[in-house]
Amino acid sequence: MIDFSSEWTAILIVILVGFLPSEIWRMLAVIAGRRMDEGSEAFLWVKAVATALLAAVVARLIFVPTGALVEVPLWLRLLCIVGGIAAFTAIRRSVLAGVVVGEAILVLGAWWLG
Repeated sequence: MIDFSSEWTAILIVILVGFLPSEIWRMLAVIAGRRMDEGSEAFLWVKAVATALLAAVVARLIFVPTGALVEVPLWLRLLCIVGGIAAFTAIRRSVLAGVVVGEAILVLGAWWLG
């Protein structure tokens, strides 16, 4: 009989149920991606779907926040997006710069508002 109260059993369950199923799909995507031309219709479609999903997640965080983000006013959340996009375009299309500036605006704004 399996002892489900053991810490090692919990770790094993997380690895078997959480990590391995998604890791298999990631590895298959890497293998398939090596053979795919960057200009192909399939690649462009996958890129468009990934971009749309990311945009939907960001929009949900801005307009329907949960947790601690509920306390941050909408105008500040929108200012974070504007600041992040401005940093992204100003610093040679750097995603890191956009994320850091947007996050800094959010943290400092929330701290300033109390």
